[in-house]
This record gives sequence, structure tokens and C-alpha cells, in this order.
Amino acid sequence: MTADPHATPSPSGPLPSDPAVVHPVVVLVGPPGSGKSTVAQALADRLGLARRDTDHDVETGAGRTIPDIFATDGEAVFRAMETDALYTALRTHDGVLSLGGGAPLAAYNQELLAQYEAGTGLVVFLDVTPDVAVARMGDTHGRPLLGDAPRERFVALMADRRETYEKVAGLHLDTSSHTVESVVDAIVAHLGSLTKDQH
Repeated sequence: MTADPHATPSPSGPLPSDPAVVHPVVVLVGPPGSGKSTVAQALADRLGLARRDTDHDVETGAGRTIPDIFATDGEAVFRAMETDALYTALRTHDGVLSLGGGAPLAAYNQELLAQYEAGTGLVVFLDVTPDVAVARMGDTHGRPLLGDAPRERFVALMADRRETYEKVAGLHLDTSSHTVESVVDAIVAHLGSLTKDQH
């Protein structure tokens, strides 16, 4: 029996409600090729903050690459590791956090992101067209869910994920025809408006 990759992993509990607890300034979500890593680094540089990525955290913790985890243990095991990485980062990282493309799909992860954004957090959905995403990614053999037919699989992936990305995000930006700098400008401007609303 194949495990449902969208099923809720075993939860680690809710996020702490104490506002003094460390949390990211911005969390970036979106599909492969949307520019999450590039925008995260540029935004972190602009704000003078550290950048963190849950995929990197999973690989570091497992001592293996994500394709190897998929091939050896299956997607369900990877998703559980991803949830642990998200939970930890939301409690310990005070900079810019980018998530793996499938991280928002699990119901528990959606709850974590909702709790985060209900405080002073901002989740940004970086959107992108299929052609631009595939061009940016180049060789997709290291991406287990895209493989040898990247455009077709990307379209199917987004049909499955778009509603969730839009649900969890407080800001939606299409990166297809915008520079990294303009995307960062838009995020910084939105952060500024949130700060004003809180005063």
C-alpha cells in the first residue's frame, strides 16, 4: 500500500504562542523554478538577515540528497522529514525561510503556516509559468517529481498545488516576467505595510 503524500504527518504539536519566540520574517512557498532560493537570498541580503531552506535542512539532517531519500525510503518518509524541518525552522529561524515545493500540501503544515501568519509572519507565494519554470530549472533529473517530462509534470503538479499555495499565502507574486530585485521590492513594501497596520 502506497502512503498518501498529502496525508498529515505525525504532528510535533502547535507552534509556541509566546510572541517572544523566534520566527522567520518571511516564508517563501511555490513550485520548482519559481525562484524561491534566488529570491530568498536576495531578500535576506536586502534585509540583513540569514537565509534558510527546508530542503537543505532535510538533506543535512539525513546526510543524503532528496532524490536518494525518495528512491530509498519513498516520498512519505521525505514528507515527514520535511514537516520536522518546517516545524523547527518556524520556531528557531529569524530570517528568510524558503520551503520545498510540496511542503505546504500536508494539512499539519498548513496549520503551522496559518499559526505563523496569524502572528506577525508573512507567507509569500512565488508563482511562475510552466515554460519559464522549466527553462530556469534546466536538467530536472535531480527533481524526483518532474523527471523526464518536466513541462507536463509541472502543469499537473500546479493543478494539484495551486489552491494550497494561494490558501497559505498572504502575498502572491508572479516571478515569470519580473526581475529578482522587483520581486524583493514588492515583498519589502508589503512588509512595510504590515508593520504600519500593526501600529
